[in-house]
This record gives sequence, C-alpha cells and structure tokens, in this order.
Amino acid sequence: MFHSSINKRVMSQITNSILMIKPTGFTYNAETAENNHFQNPISTQNQKQISENALREFDNMVYKLDSKGVNVTVIDPKENYLNPDAVFPNNWFSLHKDGTKILYPMFAKSRRKERDLEIFKILEKNLNFKIKTTVDFTIYEQENLYLEGTGSMILDRENKIAYAALSERTSKKILVDFGKKMNYNIVYFNALHTVNNIQSPIYHTNVMMCLGDRFSVVCLETIYDQLEKVKLLNSLEETNKEIIEIAIPQMNNFAGNMLQVIGANNSPIIVMSQSAFDSLNKNQLKKLEKFGEILFSNLSTIENYGGGSARCMMAELFY
Repeated sequence: MFHSSINKRVMSQITNSILMIKPTGFTYNAETAENNHFQNPISTQNQKQISENALREFDNMVYKLDSKGVNVTVIDPKENYLNPDAVFPNNWFSLHKDGTKILYPMFAKSRRKERDLEIFKILEKNLNFKIKTTVDFTIYEQENLYLEGTGSMILDRENKIAYAALSERTSKKILVDFGKKMNYNIVYFNALHTVNNIQSPIYHTNVMMCLGDRFSVVCLETIYDQLEKVKLLNSLEETNKEIIEIAIPQMNNFAGNMLQVIGANNSPIIVMSQSAFDSLNKNQLKKLEKFGEILFSNLSTIENYGGGSARCMMAELFY
C-alpha cells in the first residue's frame, strides 16, 4: 500500500491545485498531427459524436479528481480562444512557487490563440494569490523555435532540473534560456519512435516520461544514445527517484503520460488514463502504488484524436 504522508519537500514537487480547460471545440487537428504521431485521423465517429464523447470523458475525469479532494479549476474557453487542443493547457504556461508565470512558444499557429491571459486573473481571485513575475518565451515563435511547457519539459521542481527530449517542439536554445532564467539544470536527450518505418523524435517528453516526488516512469528504449541514457539515469538516481521502466507499446498507450497530485488528507494520487492503466503489468502497478493511489479514467476519444492524455489535460498550479 502507498504512504500517505506528504511533507513540505514533497509539496514543492506535487500540488493539490490544477487547471483544466473544457474540450469545447475539440476535434482532430491536422496541424498538430504533423509531428504528433499519437493522433489518429481515421474516424468512426462524426464530429458531433467526437465532441460529445470528449466532453463526457473530461467531465468524468474532473468528477473523479474532485471526489478524491483534488482542487480542480475548470474553465470553459471563450469563443475567440476555442481550439481543438485547448484541453491541453499545460503546453502554453506554467506557474511556480516563487510567483512566476511562464508563457511558452507553440509550434502550431492554431494553438497560440489558446493563451487567454484572463485565466490568470480568475486563478488569482479564486485561489487568493498574486503572480509576481512573468517570463515570456513566446518571442521565440518569430524564430520558429518552440518549447511547449510541461509537455516539452519534465520539471523536478525540488532539485531544479528540467528533463527534455529534443524535438521540433522542444528547442535546445530555449531550454538553455529557461535554465538561466529559472536557475534550472537541463538534462536533454533524444527520444525516438518508429513511424511508417522511419525513426522520428517523440513530440513531447511527457508521453515517454513522468516524474513524481520519489519515482520516475520512463520509456528508456526510446533513448538510443547510451551516453544520454546514462546521464538521465544518473540524474534520476542521484535525486533518489525509483525508476519504473515502461516499454514502447505501453508508452503508445500513454503509460508515460501520468501525473502525481495531492488529494484529500494530503494523500498522493497518481492520475492516468484507462488505456495507460490497462497497459501496465502487475509489477509496475505494485511499484507505482507505493507512491500513491492510482486514479484512472477513460480518455480514449481525447487520446485518439488529440494525441494527448491525462497529464496533458492538467496544468499544475503552484503559488
């Protein structure tokens, strides 16, 4: 069984508060599918069915999180901010305990309109905090360089380390800038998967890796460079993370796309999709259960057409 004691150190890494954006206007986005090979354009449903199913999946997940005592702020996007991928807000901003908010440059032009800055006023009011500083990396869009928030980076907030798989959406140049501005060490590597018999970069780090307070789920077989793999493993071991390895078929079922949060009575919860849960074996589940209660929810429509899963849907609120 898992340990339920959460101390101050742990709360620097995981949070009780998250933001989720309703998938109003959700559909398959051909622009993001250019390098997100987790999206599937083949539809057995019409647009109305896709929208209804995505909303149902979203509402069910919010209900489950809420019932476990997770503080979920739900925003229904205004019409001019509607976008097929708005349900994945963790890509365009992050909040940090020192009062910093960061805005990130996005690969898909259609996704840039998701940046509704009014959301921060709602969060400040509802959660009673003040954003002190804004770090804006969106200017890099002019150079066609991108860094898509906690999709591109897995943040070890306690030890100030950002893990990142380089891709068209995760620029080394911006990673270095992030490291300087936020005083983070950067551990970058190349993570590849085979698409149509060609090896391609995995579009976001958070589909092949997750970091909790004392564990990391990672698909090591996607990292072919042995030096990069050793560097990653050494960093995880030096920061006392138990490594739970997943295989590529499990990653393809979004088993890397999970997030540890805090529920009622300061108890840790590990959130993932039904497909991720179903792909894990008993040994992996037993290891995960040491670090929190597992909460899973069916997200098959959002995964299939959006190419993202549970972790992508939750923007952590640190303040």
